[in-house]
Amino acid sequence: MTLDYFDKDFHLILESAIGTTVIIGLIILYTRIFGLKSFSKMTGFDFIITIIIGNVAAMALSTGRPGLYMGMIILTFAFVINYLITYFLFKSEKVESIVENKPVFLMRDGKMNEENMKKCKVTVDELRGKLREANVLQLHQAKAVILETTGDVSVLHSDQDIEIDDFILKGIQ
Repeated sequence: MTLDYFDKDFHLILESAIGTTVIIGLIILYTRIFGLKSFSKMTGFDFIITIIIGNVAAMALSTGRPGLYMGMIILTFAFVINYLITYFLFKSEKVESIVENKPVFLMRDGKMNEENMKKCKVTVDELRGKLREANVLQLHQAKAVILETTGDVSVLHSDQDIEIDDFILKGIQ
C-alpha cells in the first residue's frame, strides 16, 4: 500500500475549507442584512426558508451539487425571496392570507375541539402528550391549546379562573 491512497484527495481539503468559509461568510452577511428572522420559526414559510438555507449550504459543501457558485446564488435567492415575502406580508392582508396559515384551537376551556383536531390531523394521544409537557394536571386547567402556524403547540393553562387577553387569542380559528 502506498501513501498515494491516503493523499489522493488531499486537494479537496483546501476546496472544502474555502467553500465552507465562503458559505458561512455569506450566511452571516445575509443574516446581518436581512435580519435574524431569516432563521425564525415564526411562520411556516420562515421554517421552509430555514430548511432550504441549511439544505443548500450542506449540499454545496458536502456533495458539490449544487456547486459552490450555484449554492451561493440559491442562498442569495432564498434570502431575497424571504425578505420580499416578509415585506409584502406587512403591506397586504391578501398576501398574508395566501402565504400564512392561521393558528387553530385544539382545545378551549378544558374541552377538545375534535373537528379542528381532525382537520389538523392531531390525535388525542398527541394532544395528551402536549398537555403533559406543559404540566397540565387537569383538563379544566387548559384554557387554550393552539396549533400554531409553525406546527408548534402552545398550551395556555392556569389553576385560577382567569380569562385570556383577547390580544393573545386574536386570529385563531
